[in-house]
Amino acid sequence: MFDIKNKKMFVVGLGYIGLPTAAMFSMAGFSVLGYDKDERVVERLNSGAVYVEEGVTELIDKGLKEGNLKGVSQYEEADIFIIAVPTPIKEDKSPEMSMVLDAAENIGRVIKKGNLVILESTSPPKTTTDLIAPKIRELSGLEAGKDYYLAHSPERVIPGNLLNELVNNHRIIGGVNLESAEAAKACYETFVKADIYLTDSTTAELAKLMENTFRDVNIGLANETARICEDLGVNVWELISLANKHPRVNLHTPGPGVGGHCIAVDPWFIVYNSKNANIINLGRKINDSVPDHVYSMVKDIIPKGKLTILGLTYKPNTDDFRESPVVELAKKLIADPDYEVSLTDPYGENKQLKVAGLEIKKDHMKALEGSDLLIMGVNHKDYDDLDLSEIGKVMNTKTIFDTRNSISREEAEKAGFKYILLGDGKHA
Repeated sequence: MFDIKNKKMFVVGLGYIGLPTAAMFSMAGFSVLGYDKDERVVERLNSGAVYVEEGVTELIDKGLKEGNLKGVSQYEEADIFIIAVPTPIKEDKSPEMSMVLDAAENIGRVIKKGNLVILESTSPPKTTTDLIAPKIRELSGLEAGKDYYLAHSPERVIPGNLLNELVNNHRIIGGVNLESAEAAKACYETFVKADIYLTDSTTAELAKLMENTFRDVNIGLANETARICEDLGVNVWELISLANKHPRVNLHTPGPGVGGHCIAVDPWFIVYNSKNANIINLGRKINDSVPDHVYSMVKDIIPKGKLTILGLTYKPNTDDFRESPVVELAKKLIADPDYEVSLTDPYGENKQLKVAGLEIKKDHMKALEGSDLLIMGVNHKDYDDLDLSEIGKVMNTKTIFDTRNSISREEAEKAGFKYILLGDGKHA
């Protein structure tokens, strides 16, 4: 039986999963060391100059003040190790596991008998058993499930709602054996209020991947349906609304593509590990192709001129630009010599990001000055009450291309705009 009292925890990776997780455990009574290979991240943490999001930042500050949370730049001995490093994909869509492997190697140098290792990073099936366990054994001589506990507990949170989801989301914990799963459960139940389900590590890995793959495949169906509707003179948004009135139908909605580090990435982990992932592979390819389709629609709408894209994050109301399909669209348009492109996003200025060298402006009215086409890329709540009459005054040509169905056709046309909606073949 794993006793969690007075245990020292070592969290590897202080990103948007690792740091909030470290803060939660520090509040639950653990003495937590947070490691990151970027020493600037560690310095910012220890100086209290970290902002994640409301609620989480306060937990971090409290942990630092009470001495239960500290950033470190070297691996140290501990009782519990949590791996929360990124697992991106390479150019060829294969998983980039070097950061997980590096964490396992360094843990292998300091691990002791009776310790617990938990992988939180979303990972391809069998990462826990076939990558982490062998690497730790190579460095330490210790056997997973016999000399130490080893488990996978996939993170299942979204930016913007981290604190609530860390506490209230159900947890899946998969161990290399039951004892390992139970040891990890003893840790998480110190702050998780929802149910915790135990299984084996490979099932836990695949379950997390399938959660996001389900959404990706269904969005792929919606995006394909949008193109079918464009071919057949049907409005996809009306079609989906009607189809979803059936009690057993829940069609997703189309858009400019799929982004983020989870939904746009996780399906590739399954494709990489199984030759039978045919629908999953096709869904991913459909969603990856949408920015190209949107680009071709822009070329048809306006062959040349100034374009302004409103919203560039991977989804509404977040400052996360990772894997954003609208960023991919922006890059294609910026590379086209026929266009002058202006970018605006309410979250862009805070991030100080650039897309292909272009700054992301916060003020959409400034960005729209002299534009020939407004492209609605992300339906942030900041854009709920756009003043189309004022926007029309600063634009050169009053045309809107809406990829999110976030602007009313009636209101746009009333304000004198030509309005084009993605997936609307009825008004093409």
